Amino acid sequence: MGLLDFFKKKPTEEQKVKLDEGLEKTRSSFISKISKVVVGKSSISDDFLDELEEVLISSDVGVNTTVKIIDRIEARVSRDKYLSQSELNVMLKEEITNLLAETEMPIQNTDVKPYVIMVVGVNGVGKTTTIGKLANMFKNQGLKVVLGAGDTFRAAAVDQ
Repeated sequence: MGLLDFFKKKPTEEQKVKLDEGLEKTRSSFISKISKVVVGKSSISDDFLDELEEVLISSDVGVNTTVKIIDRIEARVSRDKYLSQSELNVMLKEEITNLLAETEMPIQNTDVKPYVIMVVGVNGVGKTTTIGKLANMFKNQGLKVVLGAGDTFRAAAVDQ
């Protein structure tokens, strides 16, 4: 069995279900944390924004993105006025969606071979998970994928 044979296999139905369950757990955990901050709030205070900031950062949203979300919510509240908890939920969803849409970048110039993507980041931010998802996406598009470990000093880095 070769190193890259993993990518030739079609995922089993059980693997698909496990992935879906894992993603749902992550999604529901994030939404649950946000809901706990929002529930019962009748206005947007500095304390509320601090709580929201803490939830976003602890959910690996990232400091810069969190600050942008908080700033956008503050701007909308001052412009549109906050009326209810459900409106805040909608506002949060819209601002996060808008921010993601703004930063979406299509992969360009894939005609150059080999096409190299380097992924960097601090420990625990989801690099390996993201690399796996990218590799799977490219494989499903009929492209050939080769992965190379860069952190060979860390235990099990190559195996991972």
